[in-house]
Amino acid sequence: MRLRTCRLWLLLSVALAGCAMLPARPTLPPTHAIADVAGSPLAHALDVSVPADKRWLSGLRLLPEGPTAFNARVALARNATYSLDVQYYYIAQDRTGFAFLRELRDAAMRGVRVRLIVDDLYAAGADDLLAGLAAYPNVEVRIFNPLPSRDGSFKTRLIFSLHEFERINHRMHNKVFIADNTFAVTGGRNIANEYFMRSEEANFVDLDVLSAGPVVRQLSALFDRYWNSEQVFPIERLVARQVPAEEARRRFDDIVRDAPADVEERPNDVLGATPVRQQLEACHMVLTWAPARAFADTPTKVAGLKEEEKAHTVTAETLAIFAQAHESVAISSPYFIPGERGLEMIRAFGATQQNGRIILITNSLGATDEPLVHASYSRYRVDMLKAGVIIYEVSPTLPRRGNKLGNFGRSVAMLHAKAAAIDQRIVYIGSMNLDARSSRINTEIGMVIESPELAATLKRLSTEDVKGDAYRLRLAAGGENIEWLETGDDGKTIVHAEEPGSSFWLSFKLWLLAPFVSDDLL
Repeated sequence: MRLRTCRLWLLLSVALAGCAMLPARPTLPPTHAIADVAGSPLAHALDVSVPADKRWLSGLRLLPEGPTAFNARVALARNATYSLDVQYYYIAQDRTGFAFLRELRDAAMRGVRVRLIVDDLYAAGADDLLAGLAAYPNVEVRIFNPLPSRDGSFKTRLIFSLHEFERINHRMHNKVFIADNTFAVTGGRNIANEYFMRSEEANFVDLDVLSAGPVVRQLSALFDRYWNSEQVFPIERLVARQVPAEEARRRFDDIVRDAPADVEERPNDVLGATPVRQQLEACHMVLTWAPARAFADTPTKVAGLKEEEKAHTVTAETLAIFAQAHESVAISSPYFIPGERGLEMIRAFGATQQNGRIILITNSLGATDEPLVHASYSRYRVDMLKAGVIIYEVSPTLPRRGNKLGNFGRSVAMLHAKAAAIDQRIVYIGSMNLDARSSRINTEIGMVIESPELAATLKRLSTEDVKGDAYRLRLAAGGENIEWLETGDDGKTIVHAEEPGSSFWLSFKLWLLAPFVSDDLL
């Protein structure tokens, strides 16, 4: 789900675009996270769960399964007493998105203050829906970096907004859900069917982290920075068709009424953990206690990074952590374009053979939803293999055999997790892809955790539970071509000399388009 626009399209569209303009942004009084939440059931559950000698640490739990991750958000929303601070790149108009927005409404009707930030890129057709939610007492909805064209489909809005390309090309890719300034969920998942194993066509392998304690207050401060920034507009300011609040609420209710609520989840997830709802009800949260730090890009990245800001982006801080590794780095990234700088870092790590020091899990051509990104990534594969990187590419069909992370059915499997385990003691989880768009254009959010336990768990998830559903890449004889190794149903190795998932028409399309799209836009 990323903006891919070539310069030729820009020049053509400027001639076609009208003069759509944003309305003036009103002056908005600043608001901040609620600090005193002592009466919250969530605060009580945390208080009785944290060991006395670990109160200075944050509590963490990995959420690798989609149903568990969605139900965790629902459980937090239903137990919130004071506030829900919610920030997403994409909330789909599907049964998952409608159920999610309904939970926010229900919380507001109980008196919970709800603040929702949504990026505008994929919000086509959602103005009335979001305005209907904002018509409820205790709810405010703000749109990040809105497109000037408000009507029509995604493509129509984009075309008729391209006269402001340099601005709208910058998007907010953050994903944060904070309940009562006490518990939070952040990671790779947007709010849509495919992120929670609810799509019949395609589902993502993704990862979130549930957090509690000091790191949540850091996340709240980062949320406040966006909420009070000049880059967000109240939804009411953007909606052209104004209706009375009662009518707006009725329309919202009609849309979300029939969306199914909880997602069916297993009694124990792949890590053996019970549902978050069950643990909250028992006032016994099973968490790993460790130092953790949250960080995010500044919302002013929309206007371009200043020179002094470049060293403090999420990408720069994460790469600095990678650069400090002494033993190993295991990376999961759906979109991976190392560039020459990344190749230099890989070579400097000292891997001269496939010794497992650097492991990369990414998408195969058949699994990616961004073929142009894959085409760019593919130019670096031979050099990475020569430098000793072990590469796995997730297959779109192998998980149908029965994946530990969920039942894919007949759907296509795609990797979407953005995570890394460094030196078997540090974990990174966030929204950042390892490409130029995340580095220079989109805003991102990330979390670094110092925990050997979680690092070992993450490495097992990525390199053991995923690699069985992935192709292992190796250099063919001669060292200039690639072979893809697949484990067959009988346990024997199948060697593919041609790239799995490729076709004549796809190859032709990539050959035709790739020269016009700079890596800086990918």
